[in-house]
Amino acid sequence: MTAATQTSAQNAGRRLSPNTSRALFALGFAALFALVSGGVIFACYGKNPFEAYWLMAQGAFGSWYSLTEVLVKAAPFTYTGLAVALAATMQLWNIGCEGQLVMGGVFATGTALFIVPESPALVALPAVIIAGALGGALWALVPAVLKVTSRVSEILSTLLLNYVAIIFMEHLFYGPWRDPAGMGFPGTAMISEAAQLPRLFGTRLHPGLIGALFFALLLYWVMSRSAWGYRVRTAGKGPQAARYAGFDSGRLTLTAMAVSGALAGLAGMAEITGLHHRLQAGLAIGYGYDGIIVAFLARLNPLAVPVAAVALGGLMVGGEQLQSRLGLPASISMALEAALLFGVLGGEALARWRERRNALRAAAVGNEDSPAGSTTDTQDGSQEDRNVR
Repeated sequence: MTAATQTSAQNAGRRLSPNTSRALFALGFAALFALVSGGVIFACYGKNPFEAYWLMAQGAFGSWYSLTEVLVKAAPFTYTGLAVALAATMQLWNIGCEGQLVMGGVFATGTALFIVPESPALVALPAVIIAGALGGALWALVPAVLKVTSRVSEILSTLLLNYVAIIFMEHLFYGPWRDPAGMGFPGTAMISEAAQLPRLFGTRLHPGLIGALFFALLLYWVMSRSAWGYRVRTAGKGPQAARYAGFDSGRLTLTAMAVSGALAGLAGMAEITGLHHRLQAGLAIGYGYDGIIVAFLARLNPLAVPVAAVALGGLMVGGEQLQSRLGLPASISMALEAALLFGVLGGEALARWRERRNALRAAAVGNEDSPAGSTTDTQDGSQEDRNVR
């Protein structure tokens, strides 16, 4: 085998491995696609795209207040992003983080109002945190059980359960849980101060963000170092891989969905105890769906999820400036979110296509360099092809 062939094969092997270059290419393409798409939208509204992006950057990171608002939004994004990333690692598509977030808020509110209404903070706060995680986990177990026992697609069941959860929540704060002293306002009574997360630095920041960072580190450790994380990653390679390794894929599905739902439920708990302090309209505003974008921007890496959450939070907060300063509709932010998601998916597809093309070229170069009839070179060429594949 010639030196040129060896170099080509080594280069091809590096390009084929799941490396940083693929991630950077996909993320770069996503950012470029979102910027160009947003620029076209701004131009269609008769606005200067550069001015619009500058206002968005100022609105998101131009002051201490706006920065803290970005972090406030990053907290639920991180929880739901981790929830989606964990399930997707096992090839489970948890589209139901919105409903699990809602049920986390419902369980946390119910615990604060009816179980520990007069308890001290040392009792009330752990109780509402556990209740929030439990609410999300139980709600996520419904589609998990349906998938394991009846092969019902979790995509459909988790999506439909979102609407059930939201309707159930509205029934509670419009009906039996409605505050009788609320002057007709649809919402529950305020939870006690002992069950509320404290505000930080005189802003709306609360320790829910710190909890989200903690769970990002914990999930990374669990997925990379624990036996359970190894089983989840193996099962994510396909049912045959799980069976070959002797893992119970049904039990893994139940536990992975329960943990995923618990993370989403913590997002609802943090929104209730850190911001709203009561169950009312405004809890289900799409944070669960945004977690899908966050997870795929982070490429399912728990450590990258908080970074993606801050980026998406900046997009949301900055987008509010477009409405107040340029008179653009608030839905512009949602359009930019969609462009970002399509950009990630398109970038990933392009990266894979580029790798396949490079592999074919490397294989063609290897065949040309191998003398016909040479037993030794033929064997090397076969080895190169196997390496390339």
